Amino acid sequence: MKSTFENCYRMLNRGAEALQSPFLLLVRLYWGWQFIQTGWGKINNIDKVTRFFTELGIPFPGLNAHFITGLEFAGGILLVLGLASRLIAVPLVIDMLVAYITADRDALLSVISDPDKFTGAAPYNFLVASLIVLIFGPGKFAVDTWIARSPRSRPV
Repeated sequence: MKSTFENCYRMLNRGAEALQSPFLLLVRLYWGWQFIQTGWGKINNIDKVTRFFTELGIPFPGLNAHFITGLEFAGGILLVLGLASRLIAVPLVIDMLVAYITADRDALLSVISDPDKFTGAAPYNFLVASLIVLIFGPGKFAVDTWIARSPRSRPV
């Protein structure tokens, strides 16, 4: 006969597994929307973004400003939809790492000595959300999942 501990542990696991897809949906919807808003703000202030990138010493600041603006705006849309989720998460993770390195270097270097400074930096939540989608995928409530389940996507 199974112990009470084993039964409770199995129930905990089933409950956590049932929450995985709704959690991934919330992460994608919220942080996808945040990426959309950030990208939209940059679209409407592209000259300011270009000047900021110039001040940071980013090469080809005009080109990179347009690229990052498009990446964040379109990437946010893809996250919200759950379309090409893991694929778009890769450049978004790189985007946030570069943001740490260039614009929040002090926060990045304080990851051990002052974790509050690291986690309080602007790229942190965007980075974590992108990593969650990259590692765990989009969940059941995503266009990616719908495509994977469609009869056309199954190998013959």
